[in-house]
Amino acid sequence: MPQRLVVPFGGSAEPAHWLGRNHLGGKGANLCEMAAIGLPVPPGFVIPTPVCARFYEAGGRLPEALVERLPEGLAHIEQATGFRFGDPDRPLLVSVRSGARVSMPGMMDTVLNLGLNAATVEGLARLTGNRRFAFDSYRRFIQMYADVVLGLDHYLFEDAIELMKDDRGVTLDTELSAADLEELVGRFLTIVEREHGAPFPADPMVQLQGAVAAVFASWRSERATVYRRLNDIPDDWGTAVTVQAMVFGNMGDTSATGVAFTRDPATGERAIYGEYLVNAQGEDVVAGIRTPQYLTRAARERAGAQGLSMEEAMPQVFAELARIFDLLERHYRDMQDIEFTVQEGRLWILQTRSGKRTGRAALRIACEMVAEGLITEKEAIRRVDPAVLDQLLHPTLDPAAPREVIATGLPASPGAASGAIVLDSTEAERRAALGESVILVRHETSPEDIAGMHAAAGILTARGGMTSHAAVVARGMGRPCVTGAGSVRIDLAARQVTVGTHVLPEGTILTIDGGTGEVMLGEVPKVEPELSGHFATLMGWADRYRRLAVRANAETPTDCRVARQFGAEGVGLARTEHMFFEADRIVLVRRMILAQDPAERAAALAALLPLQRADFGQIFEVMAGLPVTIRLLDPPLHEFLPRHDADFTELAEASGLSVSTLRRRADELAEVNPMLGHRGCRLGITFPEIYAMQVRAILEAALAQPDPPIPEIMIPLVATARELEITRGIVDQTAEAVFAEAGRRLPYLVGTMIELPRAALRAGEIARHAQFFSFGTNDLTQTTLGISRDDAARFLPAYVEKGIYPKDPFVTLDVEGVGELVRLAAERGRAARADLKLGICGEHGGDPASIAFVAGLGLDYVSCSPWRVPIARLAAAQAALAGDD
Repeated sequence: MPQRLVVPFGGSAEPAHWLGRNHLGGKGANLCEMAAIGLPVPPGFVIPTPVCARFYEAGGRLPEALVERLPEGLAHIEQATGFRFGDPDRPLLVSVRSGARVSMPGMMDTVLNLGLNAATVEGLARLTGNRRFAFDSYRRFIQMYADVVLGLDHYLFEDAIELMKDDRGVTLDTELSAADLEELVGRFLTIVEREHGAPFPADPMVQLQGAVAAVFASWRSERATVYRRLNDIPDDWGTAVTVQAMVFGNMGDTSATGVAFTRDPATGERAIYGEYLVNAQGEDVVAGIRTPQYLTRAARERAGAQGLSMEEAMPQVFAELARIFDLLERHYRDMQDIEFTVQEGRLWILQTRSGKRTGRAALRIACEMVAEGLITEKEAIRRVDPAVLDQLLHPTLDPAAPREVIATGLPASPGAASGAIVLDSTEAERRAALGESVILVRHETSPEDIAGMHAAAGILTARGGMTSHAAVVARGMGRPCVTGAGSVRIDLAARQVTVGTHVLPEGTILTIDGGTGEVMLGEVPKVEPELSGHFATLMGWADRYRRLAVRANAETPTDCRVARQFGAEGVGLARTEHMFFEADRIVLVRRMILAQDPAERAAALAALLPLQRADFGQIFEVMAGLPVTIRLLDPPLHEFLPRHDADFTELAEASGLSVSTLRRRADELAEVNPMLGHRGCRLGITFPEIYAMQVRAILEAALAQPDPPIPEIMIPLVATARELEITRGIVDQTAEAVFAEAGRRLPYLVGTMIELPRAALRAGEIARHAQFFSFGTNDLTQTTLGISRDDAARFLPAYVEKGIYPKDPFVTLDVEGVGELVRLAAERGRAARADLKLGICGEHGGDPASIAFVAGLGLDYVSCSPWRVPIARLAAAQAALAGDD
């Protein structure tokens, strides 16, 4: 069947939503579906997503076959509306919009009011009897087309508008008369010819072809590319283009436009949430150019706003809108984000899509929709992106802490953030790259700010509402955001912000509370979150369905307590070397390393033994009864050596050796490539007394517990079976001595970390000496790819951008390379020992995509940082439900 280049919807068109969002894009598929169920949708047609690829294959030109079929699509709209494209008497105007298969709000381009020229604008004025409306639509079209299609700076036109308002002594666009707007159109056309070097295109068909091409081109715009990278959206999906009959919210006081959510996207409350503007077009709402009014009376009263809500100003239209909201939510079984227009009292639905929401809202909506019978527990688990839980696992402002509130705006995205003021995205990225927390402060954000918004800890805008670009994108990213803080004055030339009497240079520390809209001077203390209610409900469902156990990488009592609070089922990696850096033991460690004979080393180890025993005892107390995997000493010894004169002096006093002797010994231990040098099990083989001391400390601490844990002793950096055989001998021999002294025994396991390619390939031999494997994917990635994680930031972004790796392999497991080694090791290990326990303890243990992969290999557990334990629990449940009906 030949590919349809034009898919009509509305009017008498056959239902086409069955083609799906992959073909029609999300917007196009939903418009086709809404038309099919009888909702008031302006007629139009969709140019499917595959045409986007053909556009780029043709070097950024529309395929000739599409150009030939555009009149067919227009004819459908003409037949449905009774208007004709380019007709000076009954002109049809259309909108041209993007529509990828997943929502990318504000990331691609739109053109409204297309089809106007000197003749059709007069026809529109005669037809509507509203000359002001006609020329208002024309000036909007010229400005938008010049920006999107011709690439002219939209500020050229904003400046012209401001100049005219100053000349007329008015402050609002709506106060300009029809004659003013007609004159403004003339000025706009002059700007286009001067800046573009050619007249503004008057032929509506030329306008349409230009707009369609521009929307396709916006798929590869910088902001869309950044958004796709941040949200893991493939570059080859492309976008559809929707061409739709215009309906007008700028025809006077009985017309309006708005954006609404069927539930509060910030909190998840089941209540209509949104804004509208009278006598305006949709871009006015999302661009934050005018501050909109509330939809419901309750929201207006809660905010203390004066302007009438839509519920009060247009009660009949609002009642119809509320009915449609309920119908759409039940039809799609999800919270909907809806754009609508009221044209002279008649309601039109322009778009619906699943709404972006905060992590807190996602949890509440999923749980309450289960209670309402709209979705099942399994669907609720699938609905919540594990990454959004990160928004809930961090501190909020301490309610008892003093604060100096200097401004108040709209609470656009919840959460609190403190940081240095930055006034543009470039500076936000620069400072964030240096490790600084920043607050991006803008008049209003635009899609070009996407990278800076991602870099910022929080966002503050002087203009805009709860559904402005800043608000929608911040909620999707989980960034705290305050919009519409009208008292904030930004001076880009002076690089400063003025709030009342406060003059704040760039770099001044601010705190914002996206839950209250407050802006505070300085940094306000924060408190830990409470994980109960909907969070606990969803985690309970996740635990019911997941098969993977979730442990934590933790080596302090504090980390262990956090891990248990977040639902960890044990410790998957306790790094003993972290304990050695404590001030009360680093000198002992250095004495042990620099010892010139076994007696000196034994004396230092004897002093370290009770300290290590106490360390392990504290962990075991918190993790009572749970498995605890403890990695024996791993890093190269040079990491512990003195570096400064004062350190050598202190060590000389403690050891009785001269500084010169200690320096000579340190030089002898220096390595050219220490990460591949004398470390891991190589230390245990050359200095078995080190591992013997650690094993003794572990088992003595475990025996002292009233509810003993299950110690799992892990030998690091094993490459051969013989290495593990030797070091396991040290462990077992020490264990027998400890048990003999104690007069009782304790079950324990001995295993190894698989972090070298050779170990993965020879896993069958190694498994004969191991009771468990833990995949150390951080080092396994380094040694497999030959990339230093510490130096990779210099070039990995370019590798990801060029498609060499789909994602940073230190964040998401390289399935084809490192993942294949994990698969081989798991298969060969279990073939040799059927009861071999398998886990993963690298950073990938908290990455949802990596968790899905290892779940498919049949691993027993993942281990991650304590703060990512809930993310791993949910991701493990989703992996278990993958493909489950």
